[in-house]
Order: sequence, then structure tokens, then C-alpha cells
Amino acid sequence: MFIQETAIVEAGASLGEGTRVWHHAHIREGAVVGRDCSLAKNVFIDAGVQIGDRVKIQNNVSVYAGVTLADDVFVGPSAVFTNDRRPRSHGFAWDVAPTYVRRGASIGANATVVCPIDIGEWAMVGAGAVVTRDVPAYQLVVGNPARPAGWCCWCGRIVSRDGLRPADAVCECGLRLGTTR
Repeated sequence: MFIQETAIVEAGASLGEGTRVWHHAHIREGAVVGRDCSLAKNVFIDAGVQIGDRVKIQNNVSVYAGVTLADDVFVGPSAVFTNDRRPRSHGFAWDVAPTYVRRGASIGANATVVCPIDIGEWAMVGAGAVVTRDVPAYQLVVGNPARPAGWCCWCGRIVSRDGLRPADAVCECGLRLGTTR
């Protein structure tokens, strides 16, 4: 484990073996971060957040209460997660709405994920997208609001630009859509 000297890891936070926490990151008490993760410069992990193994969170990302990141998730620079559908400064009736980012999903740079959302396994959210609806496993979404733009392989290549998930698509890496190594 590596914690850069300007990072803050509060008592009661749990960091897995091999995890690296970089400049000015802040991990709150009760947060659980898995093994072999990378939390880049200026990352904030809120109290009670659950982060799986091998997760990579790039610069300037805040993961607020109610957000769960499964194993092998990638979050690009300055991506945003919301956690309250009706935010007010007075905090009256604050109601955390959960967001789940499933195994292997990728969130592009500057994307915004509006709670409550479920992003499926190995799905890909394009840079700058505003996600307002659930994203099925392996689907690529782009734009504002985010719309389906194709289907991705486990390796990250786009295997189809069709609206419906193709049953027999094979990636150039040799894997059939919906399988992993």
C-alpha cells in the first residue's frame, strides 16, 4: 500500500493491499477500498462508500455516499456522481439514492452519472456523457442525455453499433460479446 504524504486517510477507512492513494486524495471513515486500486490526485471517497478490487479512479473525482464501484471499474478524470435527486443547501429531507457501477464498467472523462443509476458489467460511458438511465451490461452510451451508441467487448473495443445487442458478435480480440477472459 502507498499513501502519498498529502493524502488524508481517516481512521476507520479500510484500504486493501497494493492500493495507491495519490496527492491530496481524501478517504473518509467507513469507506472500504479494495486491493490494487489507484486513487489519483484530488480524489474524494465519502464515508461508507464501497470500492472493489483493481479500481482506477482518475484525478478530481468525488465518490459520494450511496455510490458503489465493483471490481475492475475505471472512472475517468473529473467524472461526477450525484447522490441526491432533490439537493438543497439546508439538507432537509436529504435522501441518498444509490448508484451501482458493476464489474469492469468504464466511466469516461467529465461524464456525469445522475442517481439512482445502475451501470452494467463492462459497459462504457463516453466522455462528457450525462447518464440519466440505467445502462445494460456491455453497452456503450454517449451524449447528453446519454443514449445507446453500440456494444463493447470485455477488452473495450466496440463490436457493434446496432441498437439491439447482437447475439453472435465476435470482437477482433476473439471473444464473443458477453464473455470475458
